[in-house]
Amino acid sequence: MSNWIIFSIGFVAQLLFSARLIMQWFLSEKAKKVETPVVFWKLSLLASVLLFTYGYLREDLAIMMGQFLIYGVYWRNLDIQGEWKNRNIFFKAFVVVLPILILTYILFFGKLNWGDLVKGEHLAPWLIALGIFGQLVYTARFFYQWYYAEKTQESCLPQGFWVLSLIGSSLLLTYGIFRYDPVLISAHFFGGLIYMRDIYLSRNTEVEVKP
Repeated sequence: MSNWIIFSIGFVAQLLFSARLIMQWFLSEKAKKVETPVVFWKLSLLASVLLFTYGYLREDLAIMMGQFLIYGVYWRNLDIQGEWKNRNIFFKAFVVVLPILILTYILFFGKLNWGDLVKGEHLAPWLIALGIFGQLVYTARFFYQWYYAEKTQESCLPQGFWVLSLIGSSLLLTYGIFRYDPVLISAHFFGGLIYMRDIYLSRNTEVEVKP
């Protein structure tokens, strides 16, 4: 497959991820506090499928691992917001059936040499380690958010989510630079700016609600 098709898939995925951040940022600025709209999670589900596919085509273990680990958290947040049961059958089929079909293809028909990804024949071992570590930190933000949402039974984005986002995004930006990956570079440079703004908004919100 040609590089322009592969990068197009990656950029479409990141455009969807960016769209969710822009909408969340706009609503948060308007409310002067961190907001978590339903569309944030819907776009996350759609973009995650595309970015996982991009990671497979780029033979990038860090990207694939991150999207695989976090997919269920997106779905759970829609469920907590009471939106999953209200979604139409086409949306449900897309976010449930399509990932299964992609994984089935990769496992039984894909030609990716998984051993090369781990052993570092395509990339230097230290670069693989940086990508995986950055992805783990970046992914941990959603597991923290999931814990927080289950505890409060409210789908929201607490301050810790944005702090982990900024740290993980900085690591992945560095990884993307060494990887010569325009998708990662553009996504995490732009995302870092929004993460810093949301940290400021969430900090001010916490100060205001303290007795």
